[in-house]
Amino acid sequence: MAPSNTEILFFVGAGEQVVGRDTVSDYPAAALAVTDIGGGFGELAMETIIAAEPDLVLASDITAPEQIAALQDVGLSVYVVPDPATLDDMYANLRTVAQMTGHEAEAEPLIAGLQARVTDVTEKTATVVERPVVFYELDSTDPNAPWTAGPATFVDTLITMSGGDNVGAALDGAWAQISIEQLLVENPDIIVLGDSAYGVTPENVTSRAGWEALAAVQSGAIYPFDDNLVSRPGPRLVDGLEAMARL
Repeated sequence: MAPSNTEILFFVGAGEQVVGRDTVSDYPAAALAVTDIGGGFGELAMETIIAAEPDLVLASDITAPEQIAALQDVGLSVYVVPDPATLDDMYANLRTVAQMTGHEAEAEPLIAGLQARVTDVTEKTATVVERPVVFYELDSTDPNAPWTAGPATFVDTLITMSGGDNVGAALDGAWAQISIEQLLVENPDIIVLGDSAYGVTPENVTSRAGWEALAAVQSGAIYPFDDNLVSRPGPRLVDGLEAMARL
């Protein structure tokens, strides 16, 4: 009942056991062949879920409490996969789901592979002396006060692990708006467009009034980015780290 849960299930080898997925789950490609049971901040197709007779329903911290209660009321076993705060927490979720679905043995080497990839990145960035200032854009509906990722988010964590300094780390709250005036003071070296999936392009950024003074705009260091790699707390967070490190 969350894209991250769907990705975790397929990662640990339980993909063939999945009988339903929320509307937003679109990765891996095989997940699209699984019955859509609604959700994703919308209504659940309760009759479809009940007809599938699942042994286990994986919810998340963002699943509405009333949806969880409705599932439990009809006798279904619901486990809420906790929202991880660290990569170690994410590995723990992988192990828990692997255990619950009977895939402990095959999941462990896969998790070790993720950990090795993370180590490979962090060993390369540990000695970085000049850390670029990075602005991660989430929503630029108001270009004078765009939304970004603040402290204690995976965006912040992965930027830091990649050798950069997150502009949003100094803001209050996990998701916050930053004024163009403050952005000019921070003067990011790199702009990462987490909102590129919604049609935002580097050309859009360069045409914004006042943004031409930013170092990233002047050097052309504006990059589209797949926000799913950092907003879905599953195994693809490691893909996100590698992609961020390359930038």
